[in-house]
Amino acid sequence: MALTKANPVLIGIVDSGCGFAGSATTGSDRVVAAQGFQYDEGVVLTPADDDQLGHGSALLEVMATQAPAANFAIAQIFHARLSTTPAQVAAAIDWLVEQKVDLINLSLGLRNDRDLLRIACEKAIAAGVIICASSPAKGDPVYPSAYPGVFRMTGDARCENATQLSCLKTQYADFGGYVKAANGVIGASAGCAQMTGHIGRYLSEGGKAERAAVDHWLESQASYFGVEVRFPAGVNNEE
Repeated sequence: MALTKANPVLIGIVDSGCGFAGSATTGSDRVVAAQGFQYDEGVVLTPADDDQLGHGSALLEVMATQAPAANFAIAQIFHARLSTTPAQVAAAIDWLVEQKVDLINLSLGLRNDRDLLRIACEKAIAAGVIICASSPAKGDPVYPSAYPGVFRMTGDARCENATQLSCLKTQYADFGGYVKAANGVIGASAGCAQMTGHIGRYLSEGGKAERAAVDHWLESQASYFGVEVRFPAGVNNEE
């Protein structure tokens, strides 16, 4: 039997906050720290407010369901719209490391590599924090998922429910999860949150907080392997 971690696993979420439309979000009672990050000629720390977009609330719900013993720290970088800067993301990561999180979910992808974002990820990984970031199933790399040591997570339509995951190991992504969440959130964002939740549960049950061990465990849990292949209508892919 797996041992339960002595202290609750702490998952950091870099997103739009929680409490969409002023309503309680599943897992909001387990939020132990929250901080807002605005940009005004530099990053400004502000009190976290209610989620205006529903994105972060949906992903918190996914992770809280997957990892029922975990607590959460919320870094709010999206406010009126799903737009942010590398500086805000980097500051959010740094703050979460200060909160001593075990795991960070970044259901986002920025097109351009920036030194401050790369350095923030490197510092987090060096501190023993596991980072999961969204990556497209195909296409150009995005950041921070393209940085070494970051788990590249996406959605996989083969996963029929939140219990399933896929081991992809392609040039684009490492693992894929169920593609649907609440508030209309779908795709790589939802898939990344599902995978973070799986890892949170693994750590809560005493799993080793090392990238190689997490990678091995995820592969052992996979229902599907290799790239998702879509066959034209009428083509039978069964042997």
